[in-house]
Amino acid sequence: MAVVLRKFAAAGQSTKAFGFLLFKLGSDDGYASWRSQRLMSESPKVLGSRAEAAHAESLDDNVIDSSRFARWHNGGGIYHKSANVDPTAIIDIGAVVNEKAVLGANVHLLSGAIIGPSCFIGQSTNIGYNAVLNNCSIGDSSIIHSGVCIGQDGFGFFVDDEGNLIKKPQVGWRNTVIGDHCKIDNLVQIGHNVVIGKGCMLCGQVGIAGSATLGDYVVLGGRVAVRDHVSIASKVRLAGNSCVTKDITDSGDYGGFPAVPIKQWLKQLAILRRTSKDVS
Repeated sequence: MAVVLRKFAAAGQSTKAFGFLLFKLGSDDGYASWRSQRLMSESPKVLGSRAEAAHAESLDDNVIDSSRFARWHNGGGIYHKSANVDPTAIIDIGAVVNEKAVLGANVHLLSGAIIGPSCFIGQSTNIGYNAVLNNCSIGDSSIIHSGVCIGQDGFGFFVDDEGNLIKKPQVGWRNTVIGDHCKIDNLVQIGHNVVIGKGCMLCGQVGIAGSATLGDYVVLGGRVAVRDHVSIASKVRLAGNSCVTKDITDSGDYGGFPAVPIKQWLKQLAILRRTSKDVS
């Protein structure tokens, strides 16, 4: 049903009531048009003063604890005064560097990136939008994509006598290490105390449980699962959807659940297909 409105504001009266009426009656297009025309009718001087006020508000020092934090000269982000930031680093507006963090030369933090206390970021590393880094050291020339979380609290619980889930302290016996030149796809989960060698490639939705060890040049296909405390030798390739339940000591191709050498897995699949045909 069409709604016809008449502009009822008399001379000298505010037109806000007209805009409010358009909004209340659900005429979104009408309200947007009216709002646009009203803004266009304002003088450049008024618009300029509004923009300056908004900019000043965004830079309001009251938002920052100036005794501890300051704005970085190259990008406008915020850094803790105890942090050691190379003058060539870029910290975009919205990024935050916390106390005692170290940023090397030519590091670039995009808006929303958070660097936690005492983190070390090697030179020429790029960290994407809304990435969050805690308790970690990142090497030189690394690329941390948007939304990545590194060094977060571990997922560990136990059930008490009453069936309640109680948080288990994550006290690791070694650092979680990812070697040089590794490539890690989206939605990959790497548990605490995991050690990954150099040149590994982890495809989407891979999950590696705590304290697993991967050698060099390991390739994990999509949705591969690696159980805790197992070891995988160097130059192992695992087919997608495989599950590693015990140590793999020899290089080569593997697949299946549990993962076995690829030729054995293909034989298993062939037997399964023949069996299903006989049953049908």
